[in-house]
Amino acid sequence: MNTGKKWGYLLTGAVMLLFIGLIYGWSIFRGPLGEIFTDWDKTQLTMPFTLSIIFFCVGGFVGGKLTQRFKTRVIVLLSAVFVFAGFFLLSVVLNDQDSSASLLAIDVLYGVLVGFGVGISYNAILSSVVPWFPGKTGLASGILLLGFGVGALVFASVVQMLIAAMGGGSAGLFQTFAVLGIAVAAVLVIGSFIIKKPEAAPVQAGANNNAAAAGAEKKTEAAQVQTQKDYRLGETLRTPAFWIFFAWNTSVCAGGLLVIGSAAQIAETFGAIATLGLIVSVFNGLGRPINGALFDKLGRAKALYIDNAIMLIGGLSLLAGALTGSAAFIFIGLPLIGISYGGSPALMSATIAKFFGPKFYPVNFASGTFCLAPAAIIGPIIAAKLQESAGGSYNTTFIMLIALAAVAIILNAVLTASAKRRGLE
Repeated sequence: MNTGKKWGYLLTGAVMLLFIGLIYGWSIFRGPLGEIFTDWDKTQLTMPFTLSIIFFCVGGFVGGKLTQRFKTRVIVLLSAVFVFAGFFLLSVVLNDQDSSASLLAIDVLYGVLVGFGVGISYNAILSSVVPWFPGKTGLASGILLLGFGVGALVFASVVQMLIAAMGGGSAGLFQTFAVLGIAVAAVLVIGSFIIKKPEAAPVQAGANNNAAAAGAEKKTEAAQVQTQKDYRLGETLRTPAFWIFFAWNTSVCAGGLLVIGSAAQIAETFGAIATLGLIVSVFNGLGRPINGALFDKLGRAKALYIDNAIMLIGGLSLLAGALTGSAAFIFIGLPLIGISYGGSPALMSATIAKFFGPKFYPVNFASGTFCLAPAAIIGPIIAAKLQESAGGSYNTTFIMLIALAAVAIILNAVLTASAKRRGLE
């Protein structure tokens, strides 16, 4: 295997994911849109992001199916068309004099079209690049997803400068959508001609695991990869391990979303700097390669336990800050939640590959990402309801976060037992 080539693919994939990670930057657009369309309420301003997450999951599943029939280049080019169309049409259709039509346009074009397109390329990039690293799936997934995780952070100031440079107001924002559509599509098109899947699987499926395990004490990179049965989607969905792991991911993501979406407000409430919200985004990104590397070095079960321990300690620190009014505890807790939440997608990618094999990884992985849908609904809704019922206090929110961390620890124990019974690890 050409070492330089595979690291080139990894770097290219990370840059591509950095650009499509802009989809997580809805808050970048939410403020300017709220100033232009003053009659849109909070729910209406949130709906495009909610739709984008749902259709991101749908696009990921479709992308997984397409990888079984088409080359990566074709799939990524298709994604580029969707993303370009969504952003560019926004610049044409949005009208500051027609609020209702503009609301429908942003839901459809950003929420559905862009979300779907990003999901397609997200899956295609991961499923093409990760197989180049058979013994380091966690690290490779983490590095790729680092790009996706910090995309919104990187583009936050870029978008603001673009809006200002184009005259500000509605005209500046609408033209910025066009520029972003061109930029993201261009990166996807260029990247599609660079990355590709390995011509031959790094590890041959069906190898005799028992003989390999008994053979030598020092395993090669390839031998460290699980080479048991490759599970088709239907078989994967019939395994208890998949659904237990799905529940684990949902718990971790919902817990993270309880606080990450309001990180700046939480920081300000307890006297910490508001920019701590941006720091959380950095730790969210760093959590991906960190947890991925832990997966490779310590194994799946320990890596998941460590991620949950970080989440639990973060929750306890936040609660301590709320009860004592100490900003120091908040400053510790929020980055820890960022690391835990950020680790989830990297751990999911590596676990799906380990449990169910590389052959049908794209569609199996895409099925796992659907955990984002209930998490995106559960986390923000619970956070809003708890804070409302507590009269603005975050105490019950942090208690709920601790409870979700405890549930995830229990689920990991159950998952480990189930996986061993099924011979998955």
